[in-house]
Amino acid sequence: MLPYISSTSYHFLGLSFQTWGTFVALGFLIGTYVAWRRAKNLGLKADAIPDIAFWILISAFICARLFHAFFYDPLFYLAHPFSILDPRRSGYAMFGGLIGAVLAGWTYLRKKRLTFLAYADALIFGLPWGIGIGRLGCFLIHDHPGIATTFFLGVRYPDGLIRHDLGLYDSLIGFATGLLFLILNRWKRAPGFWLGSFCMIEGLSRFLLDFLRIADVQYFGLTPTQYLAAPLFFVGAWLVGRAGRPPLCLPLAKGESR
Repeated sequence: MLPYISSTSYHFLGLSFQTWGTFVALGFLIGTYVAWRRAKNLGLKADAIPDIAFWILISAFICARLFHAFFYDPLFYLAHPFSILDPRRSGYAMFGGLIGAVLAGWTYLRKKRLTFLAYADALIFGLPWGIGIGRLGCFLIHDHPGIATTFFLGVRYPDGLIRHDLGLYDSLIGFATGLLFLILNRWKRAPGFWLGSFCMIEGLSRFLLDFLRIADVQYFGLTPTQYLAAPLFFVGAWLVGRAGRPPLCLPLAKGESR
């Protein structure tokens, strides 16, 4: 079992910083850097990646807040509508952020007349690393406690119970997905493969993990995230199947950049 390690804020050079925000920012920067390197290696316009990432960041945070407010805590935000604008309040739903990211990315790439799937694949290649790092912040503030367990990765909470910690699991899945992508990168893939693979992994893992949560709102036995996770998996499977048709998956030629 794992000990309960908690950190909500820390001080540096006389200034106070939020632990969660720091890890999210670090994850965003590293994920963007990996995506930039990926785009550069593939011969895409790498300079477009930071611009896309900036608009994705803005849109993702707005949509993550709105998704949380409308589906996870509607009664509070109906009574306090202006609290939606308060960035200090907790409450951001990652699937809302994904919706915002897709909207911003699609709009930007369409405006610049850039191929959506090619650039989406480059961005997705960095996303698992960003999730892995950012979710460590969720783990350290323990905002996603799960049901009691005897699992060896369970965390002993201050109340004495050993619980699943969904922030930790999401972080581990993010890192594992990043490593899987590096292994699968030995073969050349058609546009859409990496986006589809991420959708499959994220859709399946989030659908299953949400059964371990406590204190999450449910509609007819499922959380709002689960209603999006299921179709996300099938969209991902379609993209992977479409990208996997011969001769689209070929070993990299000698000397070809990956």
